[in-house]
Amino acid sequence: MSSPQTSHAYGVGLIALLVAVGASTIFYTSYYLPESLAKPSVSEHILHPTETFVIEIVMGAVNEGADNYVPNKPTITLEQNNLVKWINLDDTPHTVSPDHRTSDSYSGDFGSDGVLMPGEEYEFLFTEPTEIHYHCQPHPWMTGVIIVEKGRF
Repeated sequence: MSSPQTSHAYGVGLIALLVAVGASTIFYTSYYLPESLAKPSVSEHILHPTETFVIEIVMGAVNEGADNYVPNKPTITLEQNNLVKWINLDDTPHTVSPDHRTSDSYSGDFGSDGVLMPGEEYEFLFTEPTEIHYHCQPHPWMTGVIIVEKGRF
């Protein structure tokens, strides 16, 4: 009696399938997934507004009851002045800290990294409508609000 002949095609096919699954998993996690999680598509008009809106931390802002973030409750319009710059004109360090964690899908988390020394600036590009209440971390009586709206036209 002769023993039955077996084919190695089944084993080779199984190995080829495992290699294909492994390669597609590596492609998905290394190339496709990071691209799909990248920053959202934003209009060039929003990314490059026609002007920068400036908010000044005025001299004497550290004194309770004095003006601090000027203007204090501005309304910003996307595509016009949605790049906002805070300038510390006081002789005391201050922060621009959100009351509640706030994030823009394109620009990331809102809030200055640490303190703004006298003469330093903090910029943030708003790309979506929002209302943010913020304060100075070391001087909590210093508060401000910024409202970002879509353009009317």
